Amino acid sequence: MEANYNRDYLHQPVLLKEVLSGLNLKPKGIYVDCTVGTGGHSLEILRSCGHEARLVGFDQDIYALDVAKQRLSSYKKQIVLVQENYVNLTQVLKKLRISETDGILFDLGASSLQLDDPQRGFSYRYEGPLDMRMNPDKLVTAANLVNKLSEKELATIISRFSEERWARRVAAFIVQERKRQPIETTTQLVEVIKKAIPASARRTGKHPAKRTFQALRIALNNELENLAQVLPEAVNMLKPGGRLGVISYHSLEDRLVKNTFKDLAASCKCPPEFPLCVCNKNALIKQITPQPIVPSPEEIFRNPRSRSARLRIAEKLSPVLKRKEES
Repeated sequence: MEANYNRDYLHQPVLLKEVLSGLNLKPKGIYVDCTVGTGGHSLEILRSCGHEARLVGFDQDIYALDVAKQRLSSYKKQIVLVQENYVNLTQVLKKLRISETDGILFDLGASSLQLDDPQRGFSYRYEGPLDMRMNPDKLVTAANLVNKLSEKELATIISRFSEERWARRVAAFIVQERKRQPIETTTQLVEVIKKAIPASARRTGKHPAKRTFQALRIALNNELENLAQVLPEAVNMLKPGGRLGVISYHSLEDRLVKNTFKDLAASCKCPPEFPLCVCNKNALIKQITPQPIVPSPEEIFRNPRSRSARLRIAEKLSPVLKRKEES
């Protein structure tokens, strides 16, 4: 697959000032950008920390990494960029002989670089192959899901990963259409979705295909499962006092991050005299942002795609602090 990427493409990093402040950057720190994209957040982290900091950047998209490599070239001795899914965070850091870090950042979802390239098939706004692979080396595409899954499986995916109220109807129309011809392009799928969703529902709210496209992308790339697995591992890879920042773009992601942080911040509530307590649970983090940070009106004006962004930050507790808090 050929990507139509301009190597001079400069994606606007979302909530940049809030990320830099929230990570509590240190001049000699070790940082991990788990979704490095074209390197916007990473570049500013390195600029803030100076030439003694180290940064590891993960991304599944080899084309984005190519842009990031150029963008971060002034810091090439300080960075390691790896084409990997962030779900492999622990294994990769161990191979790099990094046992703990000062900060880890996740900027979730598809990047503008991916959304703006019709050949990647992420956007319902452009004509292109129905692809949606964040890692272009993977074999299975969104077209495979649309054309091979059962009606029930499609309805479950669309409902679960987008909360689309018309999920069953969309799935039924997809199956009906693919009997006539395979659904292979974004515009074909958009037309099917428009037919499936009643006109009264299409006249209000967001683009009728938005939710279904989101659901297929999340399912294809195992986004929520991978995020649920990696967040506790990311906390384990932080130094005491290290910060974890997560930017999410829809309620499913934000809810998962919120609940994970809440669980990791909880400690045993059993009374001391309770003789059968075996939970032995200590809080691993404290939440720096009890409520998510959202973009300012000025940022939304400059970058409309930031509108749905939500940033949550947590700090890893030290064992000493935990003992003091419990005493």
